[in-house]
Amino acid sequence: MAEHPNELKKLTAIATDLELSAELRTRAIELLGNIGTHSALLVLLDIAAREELIREERDLALKRAREIIKSSH
Repeated sequence: MAEHPNELKKLTAIATDLELSAELRTRAIELLGNIGTHSALLVLLDIAAREELIREERDLALKRAREIIKSSH
């Protein structure tokens, strides 16, 4: 668990870096969803709210956030 904050920061930076390929950004979003913590949920919601990202990436972030919510009940 101690490495999650650093991992979250790195994956967030990758997921929101428009200089990187869409494939890398998408993979970072998937990995954030795999973390499954409340912090990862908040990061995914933040990514989904970023209008500069393409719609598919924002939709994926919302999908992964929903999966975290569903798994916590």
